[in-house]
Amino acid sequence: MEPIAYQLIRSDRKTIAIQITPEGTVLVRAPRRAAQAQIQAFVESKRGWIQSHLAAIPKISPAEALSDADIRALADQALSLIPKRVAHFAPLVGVTYGGITIRNQRSRWGSCSARGNLNFNCLLMLCPAEILDYVVVHELCHRKEMNHSPRFWAEVERVLPDYRRREAWLKANGGAILARMTAGHTNF
Repeated sequence: MEPIAYQLIRSDRKTIAIQITPEGTVLVRAPRRAAQAQIQAFVESKRGWIQSHLAAIPKISPAEALSDADIRALADQALSLIPKRVAHFAPLVGVTYGGITIRNQRSRWGSCSARGNLNFNCLLMLCPAEILDYVVVHELCHRKEMNHSPRFWAEVERVLPDYRRREAWLKANGGAILARMTAGHTNF
């Protein structure tokens, strides 16, 4: 079995931790005095977790334009999954919501109206599940704060303490996903 490639970052921390970047780099953070053998053993003990997270990172090329049939299939998947995720997170955020609409947008992942209606981009189906959940929580938090104030971000962080990592993934990879939507598609 081939060893897992990783980037080691030593600091004054007390424990070893693993992070997968949005680009698929495995970062291992370790105490300055941790033995290399101890670090390697820890990484190997997390092999399954690392491989599953690396596999969840979509390999997307902007050249892979989606057909109308692809987009309709993604919209059907989104209509089946997203309302369940909204229903799961709404009580955690502490809000209610109106209708849920699935769209095929070229620039937005989601939106929330003043009446509490939620819109989501069908292209979220091409993102890892944790990114979809981030967008759902983001929009639900707009039910409390219709802005991006510190209070809004505090609500997002209360529900998803690692939201910054998820947001970074979306910023790093979202453009390539949105680029797959070509100008000829019909909006629904």
